[in-house]
Amino acid sequence: MGKPALAVHGGAGTIFRSEMTPELEVEYRKGIENALRAGWAVLQSRGSSLDAVDAAVRQLEDFPLFNAGRGSVFTHDGKNEMDAAIMDGHSKKAGAVAFVRNVKNPIGLARLVMERTEHVLLAGEGAILFAEEMDVELEDNAYFYTEHRWKQLEEAIAAGRVQLDHAGAAHPKPIGTVGAVSCDVNGHLAAATSTGGMTNKKFGRVGDTPIIGAGTYADEFCAISCTGHGEYFMTNVTAFDVAARMRYKGLSLEQAAKESIDHLTSLEGEGGMIAVDPQGNIAMPFNSEGMYRGSVNSNGELMIAIYND
Repeated sequence: MGKPALAVHGGAGTIFRSEMTPELEVEYRKGIENALRAGWAVLQSRGSSLDAVDAAVRQLEDFPLFNAGRGSVFTHDGKNEMDAAIMDGHSKKAGAVAFVRNVKNPIGLARLVMERTEHVLLAGEGAILFAEEMDVELEDNAYFYTEHRWKQLEEAIAAGRVQLDHAGAAHPKPIGTVGAVSCDVNGHLAAATSTGGMTNKKFGRVGDTPIIGAGTYADEFCAISCTGHGEYFMTNVTAFDVAARMRYKGLSLEQAAKESIDHLTSLEGEGGMIAVDPQGNIAMPFNSEGMYRGSVNSNGELMIAIYND
């Protein structure tokens, strides 16, 4: 039997207290808490870890301050293009979507890829056609419009840069994603990650989020959801790296997650992750100024934090 546990994140990056109003911090914390309560309700009713991460990430996608779903950033041509992935550590099955538009909850579409097709990753127009075939809820462009995201696009275009979420004007560091990891009463693990990608991106860029083993991974050792500069997470297969360190080096979850982030740091990669193991242990290492994060441990104790302290 496992010890139920849940962790969520709303992205890592340049997050300074001096740039955060008390009102905005309350809103961010509320978004994290809503996701934790949604996922924990599933676990308390003896639901699966897969259902728990699905429920938690849907809450994050519906919350306009995070870079996923409704709060997704804009591309150079003023569109919202989203990626998502989900993986069941017990069955080793996974589903992912990339480059999708107008899908209210991309994590739900990723789960349908896992459960209703023989594939792992669908992208672009094919993914949209699949969404329509599955009668997935779609929204018009107005649903995804938020004033602060549009302002970010205008600033990025004026500065001639591409950036992800949580990147201040003086420190344009490319980071922003949401995710959840969970362990259920059976000790089964699951991970889910969703993102709106880069502000002002061009050329069809896809990051680590929908790449199984890079930004999202789950097996019998751990479940991992990453947030950060996706290119580093892809080239270092960071999510899988944690599981490999546990499997082959015999490290604990905390040790393996820390080593993986330390390795990224040595390469000048930036970001973080949330991780859980079958004993309900949780690790949330990161090397950026902050990471929106929260957890509920096996005792039902809730924790929410933002800054690197």
